[in-house]
Amino acid sequence: MQAGSRPAVWLVAAMHQICGARQSLRPPRTAMTSPRTPGLLLCVISLLVLGGATFAPVLQLNFVNWDDPAYVLDNPLIRSWSPAGLWGIATETITRNYAPLTILTLLADYTLWGLDPAGYHLTNLLLHLVCGILVLLLIRQLTGSLIIAWTTAALFLVHPVQVETVAWVASRKGLLSGVFMLSALLVRLRPDAGPRHDGWYIGMLAAALLSKALAVILPPIVLVYDILLRREKYSDALVRQVIPGLMSLLLLLHTMGAQNSIMGGMRGHMELSLLQILAADMLILWRYLAMLAYPCDLCVLYDPPVTGIAVPAVAAAAGWCGAVALLIRLRTRSLLWPFGGICFLLLLFPVLNFFRITSLMNDRYLYLPCVVIFAMAAATLQSAGGRLRTIVGRSGGVWIRPLQAGLVGTALCCCVVLTRMQLPVWQNSESLWTDAMQRGPWIPVVRIQMALTLHDSGRIAKAVQVMQQALQECSPDELDRARMVRAISDWTEKLGTEHRFVASESAD
Repeated sequence: MQAGSRPAVWLVAAMHQICGARQSLRPPRTAMTSPRTPGLLLCVISLLVLGGATFAPVLQLNFVNWDDPAYVLDNPLIRSWSPAGLWGIATETITRNYAPLTILTLLADYTLWGLDPAGYHLTNLLLHLVCGILVLLLIRQLTGSLIIAWTTAALFLVHPVQVETVAWVASRKGLLSGVFMLSALLVRLRPDAGPRHDGWYIGMLAAALLSKALAVILPPIVLVYDILLRREKYSDALVRQVIPGLMSLLLLLHTMGAQNSIMGGMRGHMELSLLQILAADMLILWRYLAMLAYPCDLCVLYDPPVTGIAVPAVAAAAGWCGAVALLIRLRTRSLLWPFGGICFLLLLFPVLNFFRITSLMNDRYLYLPCVVIFAMAAATLQSAGGRLRTIVGRSGGVWIRPLQAGLVGTALCCCVVLTRMQLPVWQNSESLWTDAMQRGPWIPVVRIQMALTLHDSGRIAKAVQVMQQALQECSPDELDRARMVRAISDWTEKLGTEHRFVASESAD
């Protein structure tokens, strides 16, 4: 039976090659897997159209006052290609992140567009589309199924959880690092990986690290692949990751120093013990899965509970133990199942606050981890269809493929609709923080950003009122409280000066 006639061929047959005695890991070269297949080109075109049409409204969005000023509006490093500016890009840290390649793309944007936000959003959209095509190629390479790969890439491109990453100019670093990370995995996660592939992988890893520190998880992913799927000896596999590991360690140490030294974001979890962080993570991970299955109530900031969660955390941990047991059991069908589970955890590990950062939870943290979940869902759907056809027979199962297509189509339509509904939230600063005020009014930084938005638009009296209410109704830490008190004092003095000026003009 050809791969084109059985979409779930990898789950039921190809692992015979992976687990068999000294057989190649590469899927059979068929019409499904040939690089010249017209089906691949059609998939690429359809994904570009689908993703481009879904996120086209980003071209109408403005900048927001959430890191966009630091990266673009007030960033002198992107104003010229002078040697001093390029040296600053290569050496300076911006908003707790060392990402010189990301800043270089913003410099290119400024050169082309000035401060027109449409150009920056266009670059974000193009990078997102490139990531979608790379997801298609990577999942196809790993599974041998173009159907699973297309379904995964389509969900990746249009899911509402991606809105923050694509629509927020300051999230450029996640998109750019995503391109290089997916490229590195594409060139390296292959059964015949040799020195040439290692060289390309190291180059892509370096570019990813210089785009965002999240790329530090690439060496562990490749190490797991070599040991679990390529069946390399641990010592041999580890030696191949020495240089990538050292590169990642240096970047990680540099970024950790910046995260702990620069004020910003939310800091209520910074003093929690490792056990408390672990308990919160158990719940956050389930919440991430829920967001992928039911992507509603998305927000720029979340404030997940970190105290009084002992019972739900134990229940969540038990649930994760069950998920691990299931993946271990599924290894008899394909080692890609436990490999995917490990990748999901590794991709999220840098943002689970074992190395303290200023946010416990964000939509953008799911940008690449969601690929694993979507691939598992697509593979499960295809496998279920294959089992049903086996049970009812070929003649009685003519309805199965239309049903699968209908389920995928329905999921994609729902995602597109929800994504288009979520995009206007990022229209400008006021729309962003108005939405956040509705969903998390108790979060001090949300009130602060709303007050700053009002102040910047000239509504200073209203800004003072919002800040005063935040002091009374929220529980800001010492740094936020000092920031709020200082803003109220400065803005009140400014109001007094304006009133005196108006009175003087009237008298004259």
